Amino acid sequence: MRQDHGKHSWPWWKEQIVSKWVNDSWRFKMENSFEESIFNIGRDRPMSWFLKQKDRLTDLHPNMSETMIHKRILRKCGGDLEHAIRSRCIEPCSTEDYINAMEDITTKPKIGRNWYKPPIDNKNSGKPISKPKKPHEKTPTMS
Repeated sequence: MRQDHGKHSWPWWKEQIVSKWVNDSWRFKMENSFEESIFNIGRDRPMSWFLKQKDRLTDLHPNMSETMIHKRILRKCGGDLEHAIRSRCIEPCSTEDYINAMEDITTKPKIGRNWYKPPIDNKNSGKPISKPKKPHEKTPTMS
């Protein structure tokens, strides 16, 4: 193909690739992969996940503004994490600012973890601590 068309710039080649390979099934696949991809702190790295989502959205919607792209990506992060990122980044923010905030939040205070570990009582053979019953709560007895 290069011999047929000669030397051209990257935007020209990108347009040729898009016109040849992009079709409805590709768009459907990209939309599904964007919708199914939800940020998981234990599994995903913030920078690679954010940039992958941004690439997917810019490929699907080339005319979408950067702020709209950021808003759609942040919605995929989940409640606590999304709120923490929005609190740190005052709009308009660059992609780099969002990624830096996301990395700080996920690596330092561990916001958005999905698991809960009960406190362990070291005095009683490492069993989880059970809450003491309040005096007004009586266990039902059989009469």
